[in-house]
Amino acid sequence: MKTILDKLNELKLSLEKHNYHYYVLDNPIISDKEWDDLFKKLQKLEDENPTLIDKDSPTQRVGAKPLAGFETVAHRTPMLSLSNAMDNEELSLFNDRIKKLLETESKIEYMAEPKLDGIGVELIYQNGIFIKGLTRGNGFEGEDITQNLRTIKSMPLKLLGSDFPSLLEVRGEVFIKKNEFNDLNKYQIEQGLQVFANPRNAAAGSLRQLDAKITSKRPLSLNCYEPGVIKGKDYQTHEDFLIHIKSLGLPVNKMIKKVTGTKSIINYHNALELNRNNLNYEIDGTVFKLNKYIEREKAGSRSRSPRWAIAGKFKAQQVTSKIINISVQVGRTGALTPVAKVKPVYVSGVTVTNITLHNQDEINRKDIRIGDSVLIERSGDVIPKIVKVVSRENENSPKFQIDSSCPTCSQPSVKLKDEAITRCLNPSCAAKLKGRIQHFCSKLAMNIEGLGVKIIEQLIDSQLIKRIDEIFTIDKEKLSKLEGLGKKSAQNIIESINASKNTSFSRFVYALGIRNVGEHTAKILEKKYEGDLNNFIESTEEELINLDEIGEIVAKSIVSFWKNDENKSSVKNCLSSGVRIIKPKKSLSNHLSETIFVFTGTLELMNRNDAKKSVEDAGGDTKSALTKNTTHLVAGKNAGSKVEKAKNMSITILSEEKFIELLKNS
Repeated sequence: MKTILDKLNELKLSLEKHNYHYYVLDNPIISDKEWDDLFKKLQKLEDENPTLIDKDSPTQRVGAKPLAGFETVAHRTPMLSLSNAMDNEELSLFNDRIKKLLETESKIEYMAEPKLDGIGVELIYQNGIFIKGLTRGNGFEGEDITQNLRTIKSMPLKLLGSDFPSLLEVRGEVFIKKNEFNDLNKYQIEQGLQVFANPRNAAAGSLRQLDAKITSKRPLSLNCYEPGVIKGKDYQTHEDFLIHIKSLGLPVNKMIKKVTGTKSIINYHNALELNRNNLNYEIDGTVFKLNKYIEREKAGSRSRSPRWAIAGKFKAQQVTSKIINISVQVGRTGALTPVAKVKPVYVSGVTVTNITLHNQDEINRKDIRIGDSVLIERSGDVIPKIVKVVSRENENSPKFQIDSSCPTCSQPSVKLKDEAITRCLNPSCAAKLKGRIQHFCSKLAMNIEGLGVKIIEQLIDSQLIKRIDEIFTIDKEKLSKLEGLGKKSAQNIIESINASKNTSFSRFVYALGIRNVGEHTAKILEKKYEGDLNNFIESTEEELINLDEIGEIVAKSIVSFWKNDENKSSVKNCLSSGVRIIKPKKSLSNHLSETIFVFTGTLELMNRNDAKKSVEDAGGDTKSALTKNTTHLVAGKNAGSKVEKAKNMSITILSEEKFIELLKNS
């Protein structure tokens, strides 16, 4: 007669088998309802016998308390990045380099796979039981996200069978399928929540939830593709490893394929690029790895990437769509920017509906008109642009011309000499005010949390504020009566406003929105005026031009700004309302004096703003572009063409880890 424990184990084994058929083999043998019935039966039996519940039970994927934060854990072996091949020629050169490293002229075996656009993770199994999961992090250590990974249904909590290594570390990618991403965003909209920009962002945000119950509601998928440390099992080839982990219940991408030689590499890459949009998940390239592990050992690794593997990058994606309308938006400086509304089209992971046309000259150059079918490109998977007009239904359709008056305030607009941009010059234009206040409250400026676009629009439309300085005198009761707000939300915003009052000279100056004065220029001015606003207000054009990196255009913009009595009055009112400019601290170390740093790629251990501040605190300087005066380039993940340019200019190139070491030695 079966015991309760036997029944529990039988149900768990049955659910694990069906999960394997559903997620790994992509061939379910029971219906979703039948699976749910089995799950409920197990759940009921466990509820009646709580002492018999195992942590590896399918019912225990969620149950841990929310975390206060993520613990950082070192990887036993680094999760290295991959070098990129930008075209077929570079893929061919990769195969040539491998031949030299292996000292052979024979054709070489590679395992080819799609490069999923998700989040890299490491899963650790001990005696077949999932015990820990980490993010990739900086490649050397990652965050412990064990309880969030446990919520992913396609990831087994217990490996199938008994033929598994005593210790198995397996690397993989967590991602969200396209159809499930669309459903997720529909749900977000229905609940009045913020929609996700793309599947990758949604997956990343889901894995970093401190409450696993939130993660469990997100449709996360997993593909495994690489071993870490393995004990108790020996694999000769990567193909053998993938076949075996799939038999253990770990999901492996079905498009992974063994290829031999340059021609097969290029054929696989080109075919996958052509098929990219037909897949139900986002990919941003292909990956090729030596199949034989003994050959990997011989090829070796660099400090940041293995020599035995490469990522083939795809060309910028291009799609066609139709221009439904062209509208003109007014920015904080009065710039009138034409924006094309296009028939929604999916490209490189996002649905594009609006594309900036920049200015009238750009429209004229490409002869863009309403009703045109246009070619859209999302270069580098970032900002969409219109490459060209593909066809025009009506050859007599009128050319688009930015109106001679502002679309918001109807006052005259002017295209100034030597400028491509048309501007509204009305200082009281509501659109300009909204833009200025949005900029003033933004993260890099005064960093006032809670004052988003919609609330700022309501504040201005209801005439609760008419100038920047009036932010600091907003009435809490009137604020709480705005649509979507209440007393608690209003109180939070007031507290955020008060917290922003202690700020730096550079943040405050940047927040003022002086034309041509960005974050970097504001820091130059902070050094010059040592945090003294009065001296800055009285600055002359000649004085400003004598500063490094301040040219005639910037100097004229600053002097013109301070000639406006309303601007002076607004700053004075900010100060009288409690805004306090904290004087910049003298650098405790000049370790990086006379150095100029440029950053490229994605930093993973610190954000770029903190990295720049660290350089400046140590007496150095930062720029956005490489010049003959640049001393260091810090290359993060997916660094671009700046790396090659820096090599040609003999500029010192640092990994993020080496950069942090340099800071620590200051």
